[in-house]
Amino acid sequence: MNETSRLKLLRIALVVLGIVCLAVYPLMQVWPSGWVWHEGYSDYPMMIVGVYATLGVFLIRAARDPLANLSLIWFAVWSSVVHGGIMAVQALSHPGHMGHLWGDVPALFILAIVLAVLAPRPARL
Repeated sequence: MNETSRLKLLRIALVVLGIVCLAVYPLMQVWPSGWVWHEGYSDYPMMIVGVYATLGVFLIRAARDPLANLSLIWFAVWSSVVHGGIMAVQALSHPGHMGHLWGDVPALFILAIVLAVLAPRPARL
């Protein structure tokens, strides 16, 4: 794949993945066993919705000029790997959270993989 095609796909991926980040709250409402980690009242869900909504907006904005936003893109990659890894371990160690292995855990790894494959590598210092 040439750089022009890769950049075009990266722009599309940034918009799509940004929309997915903005959809965290609706996903929590529709599929709580795959997207909500707390039962009953907790402040946690709205905090995570706020973080992902913000990331979503910035991923969409980054689609205009991905090369100028590589640090944001690579932050999204690595923070998703770390977050998904932690959640996978927690889901495996708490049987009541196994639904997350079909919901938000793979979503985070897919986001990371898609962006990592399409994004140019950061320049060496």
